[in-house]
Amino acid sequence: MSRTAPEPVQVIKQRRDAALSRLAGGVPYINHLGVIFERRGDELTAQLPYKETLIGNPVLPALHGGAIGAFLEITAIMELAWSIVWEQMEGRGPWAERIEEGQFPPMPKTIDFTVDYLRSGLPRDAYARARVNRSGRRYASVHVEAWQDNRNRLFAQATGHFLMPQLDLDRD
Repeated sequence: MSRTAPEPVQVIKQRRDAALSRLAGGVPYINHLGVIFERRGDELTAQLPYKETLIGNPVLPALHGGAIGAFLEITAIMELAWSIVWEQMEGRGPWAERIEEGQFPPMPKTIDFTVDYLRSGLPRDAYARARVNRSGRRYASVHVEAWQDNRNRLFAQATGHFLMPQLDLDRD
């Protein structure tokens, strides 16, 4: 009876980080805004690096509300998409090999998205984390919080509802 040696932890981490990078890199608007994701286990933190083109009101100056809303929506969608990818990779399910090759399940689709602007976004980096409140086969609800210098001092938050992709496990 032969046993295969467990994969080194570093190899597993590299595979997960590569999958996250490819997943985010496949969304042009994520690249356009410059949003980056940091992974700690299955938890994602999104970062919107400051750049002058994100300023909407130069008098204050303050980040543009559309850029903030897009950042929050991207964070919510990536949290949902990553949860699907994570489950498939960890379960070594039918999609695991496809994910290794850079093929991903379809992204969730936004049904509605409501943003609460709590204070002006200052001209500096912004961070966000999403929490999935409910995720079923067809529908998901996500809450997102964004901050800049202090995690306890939010400048925006949002709630969204999403149509979950139907995974076609028999696809060629």
